[in-house]
Amino acid sequence: MENKEKNSKDKAPHSLLRQGAIALLIFLVLTSVYSFIAEQNGERKEIALSALAADITSGKVVEIIARQDEIEARYKDAAEDAPRVVAKKEFGESVAETLKSLGVSPEKMSALTITISKPSGVGYWVGNIAPFLLPILFLGFLIWFLSRQVRGAGMQAFSFGQSKARIIFPHDKKQKVSFKDVAGAKEAKEELKEIVDFLKNPKKFLDIGAQIPKGVLLMGASGTGKTLLARAVAGEANVPFFSISGSEFVEMFVGVGASRVRDLFNMAKKAAPSIIFIDEIDAVGRVRGTGVGGGNDEREQTLNQILVELDGFEPTDRLVVMAATNRPDVLDPALVRPGRFDRRVVVDLPDREDREEILKIHARGKPLFEDVNLRVIAERTPGFSGADLYSLMNEGAILAARENRTKVTQYDLIRSIEKVMMGPERRSHLLSVKEKEITAYHEAGHALAASVLTHADPVHKISIISRGRAAGYTLKLPIEDRKLQSRREFLDDIAVSLGGFVAEKMLFDDLTTGSSNDLAVATALARDMVTRYGMSEKIGPIALEESAGLSPFGGSFTERDYSEKVGAVVDSEIARIMSEAEERATDILKKNRKALDGIAKRLIEVETLERAEFEKLLIANGIVPKKKQEI
Repeated sequence: MENKEKNSKDKAPHSLLRQGAIALLIFLVLTSVYSFIAEQNGERKEIALSALAADITSGKVVEIIARQDEIEARYKDAAEDAPRVVAKKEFGESVAETLKSLGVSPEKMSALTITISKPSGVGYWVGNIAPFLLPILFLGFLIWFLSRQVRGAGMQAFSFGQSKARIIFPHDKKQKVSFKDVAGAKEAKEELKEIVDFLKNPKKFLDIGAQIPKGVLLMGASGTGKTLLARAVAGEANVPFFSISGSEFVEMFVGVGASRVRDLFNMAKKAAPSIIFIDEIDAVGRVRGTGVGGGNDEREQTLNQILVELDGFEPTDRLVVMAATNRPDVLDPALVRPGRFDRRVVVDLPDREDREEILKIHARGKPLFEDVNLRVIAERTPGFSGADLYSLMNEGAILAARENRTKVTQYDLIRSIEKVMMGPERRSHLLSVKEKEITAYHEAGHALAASVLTHADPVHKISIISRGRAAGYTLKLPIEDRKLQSRREFLDDIAVSLGGFVAEKMLFDDLTTGSSNDLAVATALARDMVTRYGMSEKIGPIALEESAGLSPFGGSFTERDYSEKVGAVVDSEIARIMSEAEERATDILKKNRKALDGIAKRLIEVETLERAEFEKLLIANGIVPKKKQEI
């Protein structure tokens, strides 16, 4: 979330420039109008009255226009764009008397066309008053403009403590969301339907003495659709939706956050029935008394005000406060006690059926080719959140448009899976012949170990094309979605992770940095088996470590509450698990050396092996592939 105060400071110079430009433009317009009035109808040439009389006597003038203090003459054969010829006379004196006194005979005057021009009331007064009125008007406008800016700055200072919530009204069809637009999360939607029913028919609950929870806390991983579910509740109940992020309450000035909380709840109560949604509530709802920022810092003041407001309205107010977080473990106990955020709804990652439904929603508006099978895509995306699936469909459409095709194909979506998981291909990142051979054997070692080990996931694709930070990759996907993992599965996963390490060591009698990430992942998994899951016989069923959240210096950290003697046993157990996994991987690759060579050589030729071709190579070398999942 961007800092709004910083944005306002950045915009201030641009605002002043824009206002100055407007003032300058108005000044130029007024000056032009004044010049137009002053000069009236274009260029003019003034001559002496005696010269005009001489021209009339000589017959050069055919028409004169008499005004109060001047005479305009039109000459024979004068061009249309010629300047007007004007001679000044005494104000109020008649033209005939003026010309007669200058020696013009009555015969010459009778030969002229004489027009008497009298100024209209508006033109006369504008012409006389404009030179004095325009500067006064401009000065008045300038004073008004400057005072308006000062008043606006003062109003901004007074509105500093007002809520920054975004409001979605029920009649806004473009932003309205319903449960039909949210796939998966069946249990979460069932829980939230009670909130919708309460907002629509509160009497049914109040008559029986039931009270709908004031606060609903949506908990789940990032991208699982917590905000979308909250909007869907408002859409189904047809009530206003006030949305704000937890970080928008907190400012550098103490008391501003609490003021914004009060303002938000006041607005929502006036619009009741309504919903307040606070996204990322852990930004202000963390446990108090940690010593960070003192005991009276702005975040704690804001949290205290939220707690007070949650207690400050009755169930009959038909106001529901919803919040979302992916860190429920750091929330203050007072925030989640009964009577506040006591209804907790867990939003899990979607399973295969849910992923298929989500893909169908995100496929709306995208023309799909006949070969597209969204069930296959759902099978190949375990662990994907709703946001990941949206990105997958969008990337597929982008790939099709980039290649000038009008429909999205299955191949586009399969390529998008890998792009979302690992990043775009880096075909410009060329490997040398030796590096390509090492990478091919490394990935072949992973794939072969995964194919032989019973509890490892089957291989769907192998590639030695750089993607993201990886020089190559082996894509393994589970046969079915699972929530629990066994000790045997962990041990097989560690052995598969060491397959590339063992292949390099066995084939080239040397090691490269390409195994660094594999070793880090395998070691972390072995440590968790020993210290968290009770999967070590020497340590026994004891949880020695647990996650303590995010470190203030970046990353995460764990709490370790055991002696150095126990720590030495932990280290020896981790080393044993890793050593046994290395021995298993080495044994597999030695027994299936022919298959390893065949896979690596084929990879060097084609760079990418899909599941069907890979399984043919396995069968050719006497290895039975794992059973495919029924689709």
